[in-house]
Amino acid sequence: MRVQRLHDDTRRSWVDPDQARPVRVTVWGDTVWDDTAGGSAPGSRPLTVLSHGTGGQALDLAWVAEALAARGHVVVGIDHHGNTSTGPYLPEGFAFVWERPRDVSFVLDWAVEALHVDPARISAVGFSLGGYTCAALAGARIDATVLQAVMDRHVPMPPLPEMPDLLDQLSHRYPGPALAGVLAGAGESVADARVSRIVMLAPSLGALMTDQSLEAVSVPALVMWGDADAEAEPVSNAQRYASLIPGAQGASRGADVEHYWWLADHPSGESLRHAVAPEIVDFLNRS
Repeated sequence: MRVQRLHDDTRRSWVDPDQARPVRVTVWGDTVWDDTAGGSAPGSRPLTVLSHGTGGQALDLAWVAEALAARGHVVVGIDHHGNTSTGPYLPEGFAFVWERPRDVSFVLDWAVEALHVDPARISAVGFSLGGYTCAALAGARIDATVLQAVMDRHVPMPPLPEMPDLLDQLSHRYPGPALAGVLAGAGESVADARVSRIVMLAPSLGALMTDQSLEAVSVPALVMWGDADAEAEPVSNAQRYASLIPGAQGASRGADVEHYWWLADHPSGESLRHAVAPEIVDFLNRS
């Protein structure tokens, strides 16, 4: 396992706008770290990117990474700027969620050049808000009118224990019409055609996605959830993704399974993670 600190010069840091956007990645699996390691190298490996949940980090999905690395994948976990426990929490990182799939696309650009991976075999796995990230990479789009209603406080925002004053912070940092200007592009596509399979674990933001965009997703998708999930209630999240994405494989992993059982350090979820890891590997290894 190796940590790499990258910077996306096409986007700005939310801490210091004079600096490039930081993107911290953790890499698992046998690979090559020199300038000769392009994706066309003989024997290059499949690449899987990981997207953590709200306020989390790549290591939350280490159990997935280790299972995939053991089966020959190079796995790159992303710590999303402003929304990760490895850096300061920032309101933009929690609200501007469409920046997460852009993080992934930036990391893919880097990975196919810097690592010994096959650009024709790229997958994405995400938990909670990371599940949304995977769907967005496959073409799902936010309904900008619904998002604006949430930001205008006309529609209640789901509980956000990591940043309960999110709307107040955004109003302070983006006064007047500034926030509306930022939100104007929220419904744009952030799809990346290089991602050929997605796995969504207890995904969130399902109610914000347009039906049409979910119905247009064409990549194979695996959706898993627990019926006792109180943070990303399955009916409006995981089950909505599973029912609208054509051909998606979707299943509850148990009546007692809670949201955070998917995290690597949650003791109650040990048997859950042990059971689903090989299913995820098998799904991503299908041709």
